[in-house]
Amino acid sequence: MNRFQGAMKIAITFLASATVCVALSITTATAGDSPPRWAYPENNPNYKPPVDDGNVVRVPNSTAGYTWSQLRDRFIAPIWHPGDHRPLPDIVANGRKPDVFACGFCHRADGPGGPENADLAGLPKSYIIRQMADYKSGMRSTAVAGRLPSSLMIALSKPITDAEVEAAAAYFSGLQPRKRIKVVESDTAPKSYIAAFLWAAVEGGEREPLGQRILEIPDDLHRFESRDPRSTFTAYVPVGSLAKGEALVKGGSGKTVVCAPCHGPELKGLGPLPSIAGRSPSYMFRQLYDFGHGARSGEWSPLMAQVVNNLDQDDMLAIVAYLASLDP
Repeated sequence: MNRFQGAMKIAITFLASATVCVALSITTATAGDSPPRWAYPENNPNYKPPVDDGNVVRVPNSTAGYTWSQLRDRFIAPIWHPGDHRPLPDIVANGRKPDVFACGFCHRADGPGGPENADLAGLPKSYIIRQMADYKSGMRSTAVAGRLPSSLMIALSKPITDAEVEAAAAYFSGLQPRKRIKVVESDTAPKSYIAAFLWAAVEGGEREPLGQRILEIPDDLHRFESRDPRSTFTAYVPVGSLAKGEALVKGGSGKTVVCAPCHGPELKGLGPLPSIAGRSPSYMFRQLYDFGHGARSGEWSPLMAQVVNNLDQDDMLAIVAYLASLDP
């Protein structure tokens, strides 16, 4: 029996028991907490992005240039570093007007996305296809209604064709994920505000208590807003999070199960199951919370709901902090 077959045997056995318990786990989780604002920042209509003054926007180590209007066109995926990836399929580069935006607009040309959405680089092709089907069927939504990234994905899933999904999934699954998040344990963090629908540091270097949250912010907001895939982030996490998260991921706490049998020995994916190493902790927290609250009810959701059933928000915070610290 190979590793994938072994993982599937474990998963199927666990899934059978999880299916029985999923209703209880959702009810328990829903009654006990509410979505934390740090992970689900509201869309900020008062944020003023850079004004298009007609000048060309540049990013480091690139000869390309775009205006701000082009960078905000949902039917354009900016190509800043063409040597980092193969040519984009049309659905990723341009989308299809009027309803199917360019996949590379939100997720960037080589898939890293940002705290507000998924890092698609290197995810299994079948997993990406399954998620699009779940968005379309209503089996995947979000615990906070009206969040723009999720709303856009749900809307886009209706008119997109199977062939377009296939092309996008094949492209993103063939990409190599990159280390782009630095995790820092700290009691304090930069004072922040919501820029559109992600957190950013205020100018001037002022700091504030971190508290029991994760603050994931771009190291250069201008570069991230320019949709540069090489943008990097720093995630400030409470002191002690990494050790606690590692213990939970490895099953040592007794509150949950080991992640590796399903997600691979290095947590970089196994068979149709996704990598969970080195990805946005904000995004990953939302997925754990959404599984526990029934917002994701697709094929593997009963299994994941059972995994998070006994975890509180501090546990989930520690898990995603540790996962984000790993190499993807």
